[in-house]
Amino acid sequence: MDVTDFPDDLVQTQAAWNATYQALAAPRPRDTTALRRRLLLLSVRLWWHPYWETVPSAPAARSELRHLARAHGAVRAA
Repeated sequence: MDVTDFPDDLVQTQAAWNATYQALAAPRPRDTTALRRRLLLLSVRLWWHPYWETVPSAPAARSELRHLARAHGAVRAA
């Protein structure tokens, strides 16, 4: 799958989901209720994004999106 197929808002939402998850998984996170609510909101946005109706294999595309967002996060951290 070509990574340019993903809309920017979908990649940004996945990156935000990753960051929120990492914040929640950190030792002694602050404001866990807000983080959990944000994680849930982002999960819903990811799951119901209109892009998924256009791909022939949504599970493979979802996996590729997670991989792409992690790679973007690693590049930004470096």
